[in-house]
Amino acid sequence: MKKPLLPPHPLPLLIFLGSLLLFFCSSWRHALFQSNAFDLGIFDNGIYLISRGEEPFVTFRGIHILGDHAAWILYLLALPYKIYPDVRWLFAVQAIALSAGAIPTRSLALQAGLKENQANLMVAVYLLYPLIFNANLFDFHPEAIAVPLLLGAIWAARANRVGWFSLAVILILGCKAVLSLTVAAMGIWLLIFERRRRCGAIALILGAAWFIIATGIIIPHFGDGGPEAVRRYNFLGDSLPEIAKNLFLKPGLVLSRLFTLPNLEYLLLLAVPVLWGLSPRHLTPLIGAGPLLGLNLLSDSLQQKNLTQHYSLPILPFLLLAVISTLSAEGGWLRNPRHILLWSLVAFFALAKYGYFGSRYLRHFDTVSATGEAVALVDTPGSVLTADHIAPHLTHRRIVMLAARGAETLDLKGFEWVLLNASYPGWNSSPELVETLIVRLQKTPEFRLEYERDGVVLFHREIPGPH
Repeated sequence: MKKPLLPPHPLPLLIFLGSLLLFFCSSWRHALFQSNAFDLGIFDNGIYLISRGEEPFVTFRGIHILGDHAAWILYLLALPYKIYPDVRWLFAVQAIALSAGAIPTRSLALQAGLKENQANLMVAVYLLYPLIFNANLFDFHPEAIAVPLLLGAIWAARANRVGWFSLAVILILGCKAVLSLTVAAMGIWLLIFERRRRCGAIALILGAAWFIIATGIIIPHFGDGGPEAVRRYNFLGDSLPEIAKNLFLKPGLVLSRLFTLPNLEYLLLLAVPVLWGLSPRHLTPLIGAGPLLGLNLLSDSLQQKNLTQHYSLPILPFLLLAVISTLSAEGGWLRNPRHILLWSLVAFFALAKYGYFGSRYLRHFDTVSATGEAVALVDTPGSVLTADHIAPHLTHRRIVMLAARGAETLDLKGFEWVLLNASYPGWNSSPELVETLIVRLQKTPEFRLEYERDGVVLFHREIPGPH
């Protein structure tokens, strides 16, 4: 008998190794001070405050954590923080979630009639998709949790497990407000093309309802207006209703934004890892990906068209479904499992950003040791002013502000600790700004220079204790 390309049941080992690799990489990046206040610091600070029973108002973001994306799932993520607060919980959750997407991927393949070896091959295709590795490196985002949930929801719908489907949908909606559009579109696909009327109706109703509640009530109440992402589409209007209206009333403007070279590049990069298995006859699952794909294509932000970030994660489950559909119909450019695996490996090595550990992530390696020592000296939960790349290491406190543009006018006496890097000021900062702050601190008698090495300086203001 011919030996299969992959062992019959490699799933537990693959998920364990995948989770371990992803966790190690994100933790290593964090240890190199390459994580960011936007977004890791935002989530870590908000979740920490929730775990301590305090209002999760993120001071450097300027809003309640629910005012960002109405991601109520962050309240569930605060549970392990109650045991021991550590940002690596988020790295672990993200790594496990992204790796665990292999489980429903395999189940969907078997459900579609693929052979055992083909189903195992789809696991490899999923785990080697470059976006999985890249998005894991880019701080933490709740969308990662939605990936296995979307795949699991579709399996549950096809298996007529309405209860499990409903639970998965509810959790997906809790990951980010914009995922309500994905859920609603998935509902339309299930209703029309999959003939899963109950699950389709549930997804459509819950998705539409949550979109209205999240964008019309929760985000305006807890935030500083409507969803911040609206500004990325201001060529269509200044509010969600105006943007929605102009999508239909100004087709010429919309088309001019869709057909651009950056969008073509984005679509090619999105499709290339699975291009061998995409067929025009089996693309209906992409209806579920339609809203987010459209938002990414129309956005003014090139970040949304960049596969080093998280914006395309909810699109991946529907791409995989299209590939599974093609394979189940015995279609596709490649059918030999070895060729498919080779294609996936080449795509991973070409597009995954593991090379950042030898280049971009070493940009300020010469100050990593000094920064770590300075961070260790911040031994009270008092307010902190620091750089963007240092902030995620100091977000377990109520007040954190960034030494970024505009910090020149801050009242420094409002902070107990000020930690700066004169050699590498960080995002939205400059050497001139850092020098201005240092001079002000030196002239303020209440502050004492606690640490200085390799351009890293730490000032401390003594807080009088109770008499």
